[in-house]
Amino acid sequence: MDVIKIKGSYIAYKHRPGLGRTVLFANSLGSDQSIWDDVIAALPTGYGVLTYDLRGHGLSGGVADSIEGLADDASQLVDALGLRDVLFCGVSIGGMIGQVLASKRADVICAAVLCNTGLQIGTSARWAERIAAVEKGGIASIAETVVNNWFGADYAAKTDRMALHQAMVARTSDTGYAAACAAIRDADLTEHARAISIPVLCISGTHDKSVPPEAVEALADVIPKGTLRNFADLGHLPCLEMPKELAALIEAFDPINDNRADAGMAIRRAVLSDAHVDRAQAQITPLDQAFQTLITEGAWGTVWANPGISARDRSIITLALLAATGNFEEIPMHIRATARTGASQRDVTEAFQHVAIYAGVPRANHALKLAKQTFAEMEDSADD
Repeated sequence: MDVIKIKGSYIAYKHRPGLGRTVLFANSLGSDQSIWDDVIAALPTGYGVLTYDLRGHGLSGGVADSIEGLADDASQLVDALGLRDVLFCGVSIGGMIGQVLASKRADVICAAVLCNTGLQIGTSARWAERIAAVEKGGIASIAETVVNNWFGADYAAKTDRMALHQAMVARTSDTGYAAACAAIRDADLTEHARAISIPVLCISGTHDKSVPPEAVEALADVIPKGTLRNFADLGHLPCLEMPKELAALIEAFDPINDNRADAGMAIRRAVLSDAHVDRAQAQITPLDQAFQTLITEGAWGTVWANPGISARDRSIITLALLAATGNFEEIPMHIRATARTGASQRDVTEAFQHVAIYAGVPRANHALKLAKQTFAEMEDSADD
């Protein structure tokens, strides 16, 4: 768990860097970032993942002042981490945050999956009643009711996690929960939704007691590039009720395949460094232009950009294959790349152990010699 100070409050977050696309998740009212654990486990390991606790929720301090203010928290977190081409996924109030973020930050958000949310959620009377209940008896007094409203009967009957969900809600700050209720009560996001220019997938559930399917359909209709998927028997939180299916929807909605050349160049720079790629680009001639395009779009834009496995795993596989096939001239370049892919010297050792057994000791021995030389050069350079 990490923490960042935004507008005077500490926001708790977890960031697993990825090579290409990062998925940013935003929680529902009364929950914390753990609601995404099963979705993240089902996503291909090559994705970067960013979760965080909303103000006054989980381990985050402060209180919400508006949906726009909560969206600004997410925006500042993304900027602080230097992320680009982020795929956003939010549920309930998290989906409202996503509407504002998508309308204002198309420079960093490339697509969004908005679950069980709407242009407006509930009525002023409903939120006034909820706030009064929290002020009178604390969030713990309504935790059971809140959780029972999240799910359809099928989920409650087949899970043993209901008590855990209630404990999560009960741990939410009373003031943080009430302030978030007020932010939802005061929000009408119609103009934000109309201004969204990126593709958006809206998800609804027939058993959602908080945001009925027609409210999600109205949201999808307003968003220029909005599409709708309604799921029978789904309640309010697909991240808990159908995490594997939601992960598959996120991956399928990822626009990574839209431009192999741009994706490939971004990945190539991320792995090999800007300096290396700039030198290579400066040396391109008409003779090898087509080959360079093939490498950028094929190797980097298709293979390395695929989120199926992590950058670390691809680095290890690449080094093992280079050694096993005797393509030693490429090994120093990919050893240097381990500084950015996350592969350790121990990983490299293990890769070449496999090469020794399955492809021959001489090849593994020479690959290790090149690796030792390159790592030593990297250490010397770091010391300078």
